[in-house]
Amino acid sequence: MSQKIWSIYLSGEIHSDWRERLIDGSAKEGLPVEFVSPVTVHDDSDDCGVAILGEAPNDFWKDQMGTRVNAIRTRNLIQKCDMGVVRFGDKYKQWNAAFDAGYLAALGKPYVTLHSPDINHPLKEVDGAANAVAETPEQVVKILKYVITGELDRG
Repeated sequence: MSQKIWSIYLSGEIHSDWRERLIDGSAKEGLPVEFVSPVTVHDDSDDCGVAILGEAPNDFWKDQMGTRVNAIRTRNLIQKCDMGVVRFGDKYKQWNAAFDAGYLAALGKPYVTLHSPDINHPLKEVDGAANAVAETPEQVVKILKYVITGELDRG
């Protein structure tokens, strides 16, 4: 009997190493997971619409073209995932991450938010729908280990 591979959707902030820490920590634990995410190369994500479809008449339509092309990927990955991790950084406002959290919640998909306590207040609704609120990627690894294997890491 093969073990289920959990699909974990990683949303949010792209300016720190949280994804790598989560992926590395999960690998060290031997967790049966695959991580999926939106395109995390900022320029590619911003420019995909005009690079593929041609120039836009202004920045508004450039953004609209890009977000609609990107939505093909994000919607599919979120619909197919088993769980989401939504990271909110301190430096930038990740409106797209808030949208992803809402989409996960609307689909009934479990998700964990990941952010510092400094932004608890502005994220109270997003956190209120989350299954857990973590402050570090290492805490998320412990959550994944527990929910996937049933083993509690007390360390």
